[in-house]
Amino acid sequence: MEIILKEDVANLGYKNDIVTVKSGYGRNFLIPTGKAIIASPAAKKMLAEELKQRAHKLEKIKKDAETLAETLKNVSLTISTKVSSTGTIFGSVTNIQIADELEKLGHKIDRKIIVVKDAVKEVGSYKAIVKLHKEVSVEIPFEVVAE
Repeated sequence: MEIILKEDVANLGYKNDIVTVKSGYGRNFLIPTGKAIIASPAAKKMLAEELKQRAHKLEKIKKDAETLAETLKNVSLTISTKVSSTGTIFGSVTNIQIADELEKLGHKIDRKIIVVKDAVKEVGSYKAIVKLHKEVSVEIPFEVVAE
């Protein structure tokens, strides 16, 4: 089933992308929640016209994302957590803690666009990826230390 996304959906695509999904996922989740519409020929024509009109706005959004990426390029974080005697963390470090640390530095970033690939359950150095735009992302190194 072909659908047009109305907003960014993690692990699927970005707003105004035409993607193919299984029928149940499209009919039972994406369309009822307003995240997508069926990609009929009329909807595709409307999308093409809308994208033509919004091209310059999208370029400005991309430039803003690139400038934010430049400011985040040199940022490295240190996250202190409670640690057991063996060096393992009670719980884990997630994108929520990374977003909080970035906010303390003055960068307000939505936690939903921060991706931590591996589960952070031990003290050490890791990397998080911040996806600011579909073409712009930046890696932020962070270190987990004992509290």
